[in-house]
Amino acid sequence: MISSNDLARLLAERLLNEPQVTNEPFIDIVVDSRQASPGSLFVALRGETQDGHQYVEDALRSGASTALVSKASGLRGSSLFVVDDPLSALQEAGRRWRMQCSAQVIGITGSVGKTTVRESTYQLLSQHFPTHQSPRNFNGDIGLPIALLGIAPEDQWAVIEIGPYSQEEMELLVSSARADIGIVTNVGPTHLERFGTLDDTERIKGLLPESIPPQGLAILNGDDPRVRRMSLRTQADVVTFGFNQHCDLRASDVQARGFDGLDFLLHDTRDYKQARVSTPLIGAHQAMTALAATAVGLRAGLSLEHLAESLGRLQPGSRLARRTAWNGATIIDDAYNAAPLSMQAALDLLSASKPRRIALLGDMYELGTQERQAHRELGAYAAEKCDWLIGVGERSRDMVEAARQSGHSEACWVAEAEQATDILRHSLEPIDTLLVKASHAMHLERVVERLAQQ
Repeated sequence: MISSNDLARLLAERLLNEPQVTNEPFIDIVVDSRQASPGSLFVALRGETQDGHQYVEDALRSGASTALVSKASGLRGSSLFVVDDPLSALQEAGRRWRMQCSAQVIGITGSVGKTTVRESTYQLLSQHFPTHQSPRNFNGDIGLPIALLGIAPEDQWAVIEIGPYSQEEMELLVSSARADIGIVTNVGPTHLERFGTLDDTERIKGLLPESIPPQGLAILNGDDPRVRRMSLRTQADVVTFGFNQHCDLRASDVQARGFDGLDFLLHDTRDYKQARVSTPLIGAHQAMTALAATAVGLRAGLSLEHLAESLGRLQPGSRLARRTAWNGATIIDDAYNAAPLSMQAALDLLSASKPRRIALLGDMYELGTQERQAHRELGAYAAEKCDWLIGVGERSRDMVEAARQSGHSEACWVAEAEQATDILRHSLEPIDTLLVKASHAMHLERVVERLAQQ
């Protein structure tokens, strides 16, 4: 993490004052004063409804070392960094710091799966090299520069998540990250209200492999035709991964063991090598995650056999948790977010569980013109994967209707999460397995918390 002295040097041309500086690294960089702690840097940003400058004093009282503020804020003090535009200054500092760092940067983008691939790649590399990763899901125009500023001089690798909401933002992110390796997980119907169409999504996500230098590496999902053809847009070497025979790195004989992880045979078709992998990653689809991380490990000089052992030491991602209901039933808590591809993967995990398998699925947001079709396709898919489907929210009417049309007699719909909670409190049996998943705006995590209360 940078120090105040580093920040002053990075922003020398933009500073409108001469702040007091030290060589003590910041503990954290925050944009929410409630997250400020001793040794952190608070960046005061102006949003549509809030102005961070109103909370600078709160952040400093909480122990923040300093704050990055606007000249128009009216705030004064030798401990503050005063600039014209705090957000632009933060982004500039991130770009300049990345250019000064010797770490190889791995950029990860895609419609779903970015966070899991980032966490797994970080875990794999950090077993062998000093490695940094984006904190949480810091992947946008605010979070990515903070992630870059967290790279330490001794780090050899930095695993950075890239999650844009527009082509303009993607251009900003890839130019800031200057990735040496780019991973594209997939292209699917997410954020279509912002991106437009799947073709637009493909074009925007493809800016990452396009930005990789000739001496770099593009790691592409070979099972996704939209991602596979991104190989035509990059000057870098290309490695494809997937389940299909044509992929450079391939998984076969996949055996999902629920929350006990999965086993598969890992093939490197370029060198005609293979290794048996047993990893704690949860769900058969996570074989793709392991393959993407393996591609990075091979680039780092590790052998296939060594990587198979390292994959066995990974921990499941932060997005999916196993919880226990008040009566002993198992809850698969994946309520953080949802998209069609991730919904299907979660249903696959549920289908491998012991019956009765119950899916509590809520609305998926930002699907644009694909909204009704995506919910109907999900309903038909869910009909084959669960014993009881409960849809929550207005958009999920189409999902439940499609499940019923597919022959699922135990599909029902409720308008609000509270209704689903009441139903489950009366109907959930100790032997049941319950999947809870929806877009974050549905707040189905509240259902999980209520059901987990003793």
